[in-house]
Amino acid sequence: MDEAIELTQVHRRGNQREQSSNKTRKLERYTWWSRIGIYTVFLVCGQSAATLLGRLYYDKGGNSKWMATLVQSGGFPILLPLLCFFSQPTKSSSKQPNFLTFSFICFAFGLLLIGDNLMYSYGLLYLPVSTYSLLCATQLAFNALLSFFLNAQKFTPYILNSLVLLTVSASLLAFNSESDTTTHSSKGKYVIGFLCTLGASATYSLYLCLLQVCFEKVIKRETFSVVLDMQIYPSFVASCGCVVGLFGSGEWRGLRDEVRGYEEGRVSYFMTLVWTAVTWQVSSIGLLGLIFEVSSLFSNVISTLALPVVPILAVIFFHDKMNGVKAMALVLALWGFVSYIYQNYLDESKAKANQQSADNVSAV
Repeated sequence: MDEAIELTQVHRRGNQREQSSNKTRKLERYTWWSRIGIYTVFLVCGQSAATLLGRLYYDKGGNSKWMATLVQSGGFPILLPLLCFFSQPTKSSSKQPNFLTFSFICFAFGLLLIGDNLMYSYGLLYLPVSTYSLLCATQLAFNALLSFFLNAQKFTPYILNSLVLLTVSASLLAFNSESDTTTHSSKGKYVIGFLCTLGASATYSLYLCLLQVCFEKVIKRETFSVVLDMQIYPSFVASCGCVVGLFGSGEWRGLRDEVRGYEEGRVSYFMTLVWTAVTWQVSSIGLLGLIFEVSSLFSNVISTLALPVVPILAVIFFHDKMNGVKAMALVLALWGFVSYIYQNYLDESKAKANQQSADNVSAV
Protein backbone atom coordinates (compact mmCIF):
# COMPACT_ATOMS: atom_id res chain seq x y z
CA MET A 1 0.00 0.00 0.00
CA ASP A 2 2.79 2.39 0.94
CA GLU A 3 4.65 1.52 -2.27
CA ALA A 4 1.56 2.34 -4.35
CA ILE A 5 1.17 5.71 -2.62
CA GLU A 6 4.86 6.49 -3.14
CA LEU A 7 4.63 5.58 -6.83
CA THR A 8 1.58 7.81 -7.19
CA GLN A 9 3.40 10.74 -5.60
CA VAL A 10 6.44 10.21 -7.83
CA HIS A 11 4.20 10.11 -10.89
CA ARG A 12 2.41 13.29 -9.74
CA ARG A 13 5.71 15.12 -9.20
CA GLY A 14 6.85 14.02 -12.66
CA ASN A 15 3.68 15.42 -14.23
CA GLN A 16 4.13 18.71 -12.37
CA ARG A 17 7.71 19.01 -13.58
CA GLU A 18 6.58 18.22 -17.13
CA GLN A 19 3.83 20.87 -16.98
CA SER A 20 6.28 23.43 -15.60
CA SER A 21 8.75 22.58 -18.36
CA ASN A 22 6.05 22.95 -21.03
CA LYS A 23 5.05 26.36 -19.65
CA THR A 24 8.68 27.48 -19.63
CA ARG A 25 9.14 26.36 -23.24
CA LYS A 26 5.98 28.18 -24.30
CA LEU A 27 7.08 31.37 -22.54
CA GLU A 28 10.50 31.17 -24.19
CA ARG A 29 8.83 30.60 -27.55
CA TYR A 30 6.52 33.61 -27.14
CA THR A 31 9.47 35.76 -26.07
CA TRP A 32 11.45 34.58 -29.09
CA TRP A 33 8.60 35.39 -31.47
CA SER A 34 8.18 38.84 -29.90
CA ARG A 35 11.86 39.57 -30.60
CA ILE A 36 11.43 38.32 -34.16
CA GLY A 37 8.42 40.63 -34.57
CA ILE A 38 10.32 43.68 -33.30
CA TYR A 39 13.32 42.98 -35.53
CA THR A 40 11.00 42.47 -38.51
CA VAL A 41 9.32 45.85 -37.99
CA PHE A 42 12.71 47.52 -37.68
CA LEU A 43 13.99 45.93 -40.87
CA VAL A 44 10.96 46.44 -43.11
CA CYS A 45 10.11 49.99 -41.99
CA GLY A 46 13.72 51.13 -41.84
CA GLN A 47 14.61 49.71 -45.24
CA SER A 48 11.55 51.15 -46.97
CA ALA A 49 12.03 54.62 -45.49
CA ALA A 50 15.79 54.66 -46.16
CA THR A 51 15.35 53.66 -49.81
CA LEU A 52 12.76 56.37 -50.46
CA LEU A 53 14.82 59.02 -48.66
CA GLY A 54 17.89 58.01 -50.65
CA ARG A 55 15.99 58.52 -53.89
CA LEU A 56 14.63 61.84 -52.58
CA TYR A 57 18.20 63.05 -52.04
CA TYR A 58 19.02 62.46 -55.71
CA ASP A 59 15.72 63.77 -57.08
CA LYS A 60 15.94 67.10 -55.24
CA GLY A 61 19.46 67.96 -56.36
CA GLY A 62 21.87 65.69 -54.46
CA ASN A 63 24.58 64.23 -56.65
CA SER A 64 27.38 62.94 -54.39
CA LYS A 65 27.67 59.16 -54.57
CA TRP A 66 30.09 59.11 -51.63
CA MET A 67 27.74 61.19 -49.47
CA ALA A 68 24.89 58.81 -50.29
CA THR A 69 27.20 55.94 -49.37
CA LEU A 70 28.34 57.59 -46.13
CA VAL A 71 24.84 58.01 -44.72
CA GLN A 72 24.21 54.27 -45.08
CA SER A 73 26.74 53.58 -42.34
CA GLY A 74 27.38 56.97 -40.71
CA GLY A 75 24.43 56.89 -38.32
CA PHE A 76 26.06 54.40 -35.96
CA PRO A 77 26.67 56.97 -33.13
CA ILE A 78 22.95 56.88 -32.28
CA LEU A 79 23.48 53.26 -31.18
CA LEU A 80 26.26 54.06 -28.70
CA PRO A 81 23.86 54.73 -25.75
CA LEU A 82 22.26 51.33 -26.40
CA LEU A 83 25.68 49.69 -26.43
CA CYS A 84 26.50 51.23 -23.05
CA PHE A 85 23.13 50.15 -21.65
CA PHE A 86 23.23 46.53 -22.86
CA SER A 87 26.95 45.91 -22.37
CA GLN A 88 27.53 43.26 -19.71
CA PRO A 89 30.78 41.74 -18.46
CA THR A 90 31.07 38.21 -19.76
CA LYS A 91 31.80 35.48 -17.25
CA SER A 92 33.61 33.17 -19.62
CA SER A 93 36.51 34.64 -21.55
CA SER A 94 36.74 31.44 -23.65
CA LYS A 95 33.67 32.53 -25.58
CA GLN A 96 35.17 35.85 -26.57
CA PRO A 97 37.40 36.29 -29.63
CA ASN A 98 40.66 38.03 -28.88
CA PHE A 99 41.13 41.69 -29.70
CA LEU A 100 43.09 41.12 -32.93
CA THR A 101 40.56 38.62 -34.28
CA PHE A 102 37.62 40.90 -33.50
CA SER A 103 39.44 43.91 -35.00
CA PHE A 104 40.16 42.00 -38.20
CA ILE A 105 36.51 40.90 -38.45
CA CYS A 106 35.24 44.47 -38.02
CA PHE A 107 37.78 45.83 -40.52
CA ALA A 108 36.92 43.19 -43.13
CA PHE A 109 33.16 43.70 -42.72
CA GLY A 110 33.68 47.47 -42.88
CA LEU A 111 35.48 47.20 -46.24
CA LEU A 112 32.75 44.90 -47.50
CA LEU A 113 30.13 47.46 -46.47
CA ILE A 114 31.95 50.26 -48.34
CA GLY A 115 31.86 48.39 -51.64
CA ASP A 116 28.31 47.18 -51.10
CA ASN A 117 26.89 50.61 -50.14
CA LEU A 118 28.72 52.37 -52.99
CA MET A 119 27.23 49.98 -55.55
CA TYR A 120 23.79 50.49 -54.04
CA SER A 121 24.30 54.27 -54.32
CA TYR A 122 25.06 53.97 -58.04
CA GLY A 123 22.03 51.75 -58.52
CA LEU A 124 19.72 54.17 -56.72
CA LEU A 125 21.12 57.08 -58.76
CA TYR A 126 20.70 55.52 -62.20
CA LEU A 127 17.54 53.43 -61.71
CA PRO A 128 13.93 54.25 -60.83
CA VAL A 129 13.10 53.30 -57.25
CA SER A 130 10.63 50.62 -58.33
CA THR A 131 13.19 48.91 -60.59
CA TYR A 132 15.89 49.25 -57.96
CA SER A 133 13.71 47.67 -55.25
CA LEU A 134 12.67 44.75 -57.43
CA LEU A 135 16.29 44.07 -58.37
CA CYS A 136 17.24 44.07 -54.70
CA ALA A 137 14.98 41.04 -54.29
CA THR A 138 17.64 39.00 -56.12
CA GLN A 139 19.71 39.14 -52.94
CA LEU A 140 17.44 36.37 -51.65
CA ALA A 141 18.55 34.12 -54.52
CA PHE A 142 22.22 35.00 -53.98
CA ASN A 143 21.82 34.44 -50.23
CA ALA A 144 20.24 31.01 -50.68
CA LEU A 145 23.05 29.95 -53.01
CA LEU A 146 25.80 31.22 -50.71
CA SER A 147 24.06 29.77 -47.64
CA PHE A 148 24.23 26.36 -49.31
CA PHE A 149 28.05 26.55 -49.32
CA LEU A 150 28.77 28.64 -46.20
CA ASN A 151 25.91 27.87 -43.79
CA ALA A 152 24.91 24.30 -44.79
CA GLN A 153 21.48 25.51 -45.95
CA LYS A 154 19.45 22.69 -47.50
CA PHE A 155 17.76 23.18 -50.87
CA THR A 156 14.16 22.02 -51.16
CA PRO A 157 11.74 22.22 -54.12
CA TYR A 158 10.11 25.33 -52.64
CA ILE A 159 13.43 27.11 -52.15
CA LEU A 160 14.51 26.20 -55.68
CA ASN A 161 11.17 27.48 -56.95
CA SER A 162 11.79 30.74 -55.09
CA LEU A 163 15.25 31.10 -56.67
CA VAL A 164 13.93 30.51 -60.18
CA LEU A 165 11.08 33.00 -59.78
CA LEU A 166 13.37 35.73 -58.45
CA THR A 167 15.85 35.13 -61.26
CA VAL A 168 13.10 35.41 -63.87
CA SER A 169 11.84 38.58 -62.17
CA ALA A 170 15.27 40.21 -62.44
CA SER A 171 15.60 39.07 -66.06
CA LEU A 172 12.31 40.77 -66.95
CA LEU A 173 13.63 44.03 -65.53
CA ALA A 174 16.81 43.66 -67.56
CA PHE A 175 14.74 43.64 -70.75
CA ASN A 176 12.64 46.56 -69.53
CA SER A 177 15.40 49.14 -69.86
CA GLU A 178 13.85 51.01 -72.79
CA SER A 179 10.83 52.29 -70.84
CA ASP A 180 12.88 53.22 -67.76
CA THR A 181 15.65 55.10 -69.51
CA THR A 182 13.38 57.65 -71.14
CA THR A 183 12.85 59.69 -67.97
CA HIS A 184 15.69 58.81 -65.62
CA SER A 185 19.00 58.19 -67.40
CA SER A 186 20.65 57.05 -70.58
CA LYS A 187 20.72 53.39 -71.50
CA GLY A 188 24.40 53.19 -70.60
CA LYS A 189 23.76 54.54 -67.13
CA TYR A 190 20.79 52.20 -66.78
CA VAL A 191 23.07 49.23 -67.50
CA ILE A 192 25.61 50.53 -64.94
CA GLY A 193 22.86 50.94 -62.35
CA PHE A 194 21.47 47.49 -63.17
CA LEU A 195 24.85 45.75 -62.83
CA CYS A 196 25.79 47.71 -59.69
CA THR A 197 22.52 46.77 -57.99
CA LEU A 198 23.00 43.10 -58.88
CA GLY A 199 26.59 43.26 -57.66
CA ALA A 200 25.50 44.96 -54.46
CA SER A 201 22.85 42.30 -53.89
CA ALA A 202 25.44 39.54 -54.28
CA THR A 203 27.91 41.35 -51.98
CA TYR A 204 25.19 41.98 -49.42
CA SER A 205 24.26 38.29 -49.42
CA LEU A 206 27.90 37.34 -48.90
CA TYR A 207 28.03 39.82 -46.01
CA LEU A 208 24.98 38.22 -44.36
CA CYS A 209 26.31 34.66 -44.73
CA LEU A 210 29.70 35.62 -43.31
CA LEU A 211 27.95 37.36 -40.41
CA GLN A 212 26.09 34.16 -39.60
CA VAL A 213 29.34 32.19 -39.69
CA CYS A 214 30.90 34.82 -37.42
CA PHE A 215 28.05 34.62 -34.90
CA GLU A 216 28.13 30.81 -34.82
CA LYS A 217 31.84 30.02 -35.08
CA VAL A 218 33.77 33.01 -33.73
CA ILE A 219 31.79 35.20 -31.32
CA LYS A 220 29.58 32.50 -29.73
CA ARG A 221 27.81 34.90 -27.37
CA GLU A 222 24.03 35.26 -27.17
CA THR A 223 23.45 38.86 -26.09
CA PHE A 224 21.97 41.93 -27.74
CA SER A 225 25.29 43.71 -27.21
CA VAL A 226 26.82 41.33 -29.76
CA VAL A 227 24.33 42.54 -32.35
CA LEU A 228 25.23 46.14 -31.52
CA ASP A 229 28.96 45.39 -31.68
CA MET A 230 28.66 43.91 -35.15
CA GLN A 231 26.74 46.97 -36.31
CA ILE A 232 28.70 49.78 -34.69
CA TYR A 233 32.32 48.81 -35.27
CA PRO A 234 32.08 47.75 -38.95
CA SER A 235 29.95 50.86 -39.58
CA PHE A 236 32.72 52.98 -38.04
CA VAL A 237 35.27 51.43 -40.41
CA ALA A 238 32.91 51.88 -43.38
CA SER A 239 32.24 55.52 -42.45
CA CYS A 240 35.98 56.28 -42.24
CA GLY A 241 36.45 54.70 -45.65
CA CYS A 242 33.60 56.76 -47.11
CA VAL A 243 35.11 59.98 -45.74
CA VAL A 244 38.41 59.07 -47.42
CA GLY A 245 36.53 58.37 -50.65
CA LEU A 246 34.62 61.65 -50.40
CA PHE A 247 37.81 63.70 -50.13
CA GLY A 248 39.90 61.50 -52.40
CA SER A 249 37.38 61.69 -55.25
CA GLY A 250 37.08 65.47 -54.94
CA GLU A 251 33.32 65.32 -54.47
CA TRP A 252 33.64 67.36 -51.27
CA ARG A 253 34.37 70.46 -53.38
CA GLY A 254 30.85 70.40 -54.80
CA LEU A 255 29.01 69.89 -51.51
CA ARG A 256 28.57 73.62 -50.83
CA ASP A 257 26.95 74.17 -54.23
CA GLU A 258 24.90 71.02 -53.70
CA VAL A 259 23.48 72.39 -50.44
CA ARG A 260 22.70 75.76 -52.03
CA GLY A 261 21.05 74.19 -55.07
CA TYR A 262 18.94 71.66 -53.19
CA GLU A 263 15.33 72.23 -54.28
CA GLU A 264 13.77 71.97 -50.83
CA GLY A 265 16.31 74.21 -49.07
CA ARG A 266 19.26 73.70 -46.75
CA VAL A 267 17.28 72.45 -43.76
CA SER A 268 15.56 69.83 -45.88
CA TYR A 269 18.93 68.79 -47.33
CA PHE A 270 20.45 68.06 -43.93
CA MET A 271 17.26 66.50 -42.55
CA THR A 272 17.12 64.16 -45.55
CA LEU A 273 20.68 62.99 -44.88
CA VAL A 274 20.15 62.68 -41.13
CA TRP A 275 16.96 60.66 -41.38
CA THR A 276 18.42 58.50 -44.12
CA ALA A 277 21.30 57.65 -41.77
CA VAL A 278 18.91 56.96 -38.86
CA THR A 279 16.58 54.71 -40.87
CA TRP A 280 19.52 52.69 -42.24
CA GLN A 281 20.70 52.04 -38.68
CA VAL A 282 17.20 50.96 -37.62
CA SER A 283 17.08 48.62 -40.61
CA SER A 284 20.52 47.20 -39.82
CA ILE A 285 19.61 46.45 -36.20
CA GLY A 286 16.57 44.51 -37.41
CA LEU A 287 18.68 42.68 -39.98
CA LEU A 288 21.44 41.66 -37.55
CA GLY A 289 18.88 40.68 -34.93
CA LEU A 290 17.20 38.27 -37.34
CA ILE A 291 20.55 36.78 -38.35
CA PHE A 292 21.39 36.35 -34.68
CA GLU A 293 18.02 34.78 -33.80
CA VAL A 294 17.39 32.68 -36.93
CA SER A 295 19.66 32.78 -40.00
CA SER A 296 21.02 35.05 -42.71
CA LEU A 297 18.63 33.56 -45.27
CA PHE A 298 15.61 34.22 -43.06
CA SER A 299 16.67 37.85 -42.51
CA ASN A 300 16.95 38.28 -46.27
CA VAL A 301 13.48 36.84 -46.76
CA ILE A 302 12.04 39.30 -44.24
CA SER A 303 13.80 42.20 -45.97
CA THR A 304 11.93 41.16 -49.11
CA LEU A 305 8.73 42.11 -47.29
CA ALA A 306 9.55 45.69 -48.26
CA LEU A 307 9.38 44.64 -51.90
CA PRO A 308 5.70 45.42 -52.55
CA VAL A 309 5.84 48.54 -50.37
CA VAL A 310 8.66 50.52 -52.00
CA PRO A 311 7.58 50.27 -55.67
CA ILE A 312 4.03 51.32 -54.81
CA LEU A 313 5.27 54.29 -52.76
CA ALA A 314 7.70 55.14 -55.58
CA VAL A 315 4.81 55.36 -58.05
CA ILE A 316 2.94 57.67 -55.64
CA PHE A 317 5.76 59.98 -54.56
CA PHE A 318 8.27 59.81 -57.44
CA HIS A 319 5.85 59.08 -60.33
CA ASP A 320 7.74 55.98 -61.44
CA LYS A 321 6.13 54.05 -64.27
CA MET A 322 4.52 50.74 -63.32
CA ASN A 323 4.07 49.03 -66.68
CA GLY A 324 3.07 45.43 -67.40
CA VAL A 325 6.62 44.08 -67.28
CA LYS A 326 7.27 45.61 -63.85
CA ALA A 327 3.91 44.36 -62.58
CA MET A 328 4.77 40.84 -63.76
CA ALA A 329 8.22 41.09 -62.14
CA LEU A 330 6.55 42.19 -58.89
CA VAL A 331 4.12 39.25 -58.97
CA LEU A 332 6.92 36.75 -59.65
CA ALA A 333 9.06 38.20 -56.88
CA LEU A 334 6.16 38.00 -54.40
CA TRP A 335 5.47 34.44 -55.54
CA GLY A 336 9.09 33.56 -54.85
CA PHE A 337 8.84 35.16 -51.42
CA VAL A 338 5.67 33.22 -50.53
CA SER A 339 7.29 30.00 -51.75
CA TYR A 340 10.16 30.43 -49.34
CA ILE A 341 7.88 31.43 -46.45
CA TYR A 342 5.84 28.25 -47.04
CA GLN A 343 9.02 26.20 -46.76
CA ASN A 344 9.74 27.91 -43.44
CA TYR A 345 6.20 27.00 -42.31
CA LEU A 346 6.80 23.34 -43.22
CA ASP A 347 10.11 23.31 -41.33
CA GLU A 348 8.47 24.86 -38.28
CA SER A 349 5.61 22.34 -38.33
CA LYS A 350 8.06 19.45 -38.63
CA ALA A 351 10.14 20.78 -35.71
CA LYS A 352 7.03 21.08 -33.53
CA ALA A 353 5.95 17.53 -34.39
CA ASN A 354 9.39 16.16 -33.54
CA GLN A 355 9.43 18.08 -30.24
CA GLN A 356 5.96 16.78 -29.32
CA SER A 357 6.91 13.17 -30.09
CA ALA A 358 10.09 13.56 -28.04
CA ASP A 359 8.03 14.89 -25.10
CA ASN A 360 5.62 11.94 -25.36
CA VAL A 361 8.52 9.48 -25.35
CA SER A 362 10.11 11.13 -22.29
CA ALA A 363 6.76 11.13 -20.50
CA VAL A 364 6.38 7.39 -21.04
